[in-house]
Amino acid sequence: MIGKLNHVAIAVPDLAAACAQYRDTLGATVSAPADEPDHGVTVVFVELPNTKIELLHPLGANSPIAPFLERNPSGGVHHICYEVADILDARDKLKAKGARVLGDGEPKIGAHGKPVLFLHPKDFCGTLVELEQA
Repeated sequence: MIGKLNHVAIAVPDLAAACAQYRDTLGATVSAPADEPDHGVTVVFVELPNTKIELLHPLGANSPIAPFLERNPSGGVHHICYEVADILDARDKLKAKGARVLGDGEPKIGAHGKPVLFLHPKDFCGTLVELEQA
């Protein structure tokens, strides 16, 4: 059902410093920041040959990333994202197997302009999983 690893998302307390670290220290290509108001985050993508790293920073007081950073003030891995061919089919199969889809269960448009869903971390070894339609 799942396809390629699309990205690993890391919540960061200082987006400019994180971008500089990936760009200047590791020599990676780093995108410009993009606000995603529907998700309450500002995102930056670090391009790698085989996947991406998504740097997440809170956008606004109600950002879902803010509580994560309160618990992890240095930042940390927030979620992993896998590609799926058909997000509605994947959702229905996962729900039939007992997996919990977060929110209202309907896909939302993610940072890549494609439909995404999130799966409850308690169902996947303590890891928040994002599915993105490829």
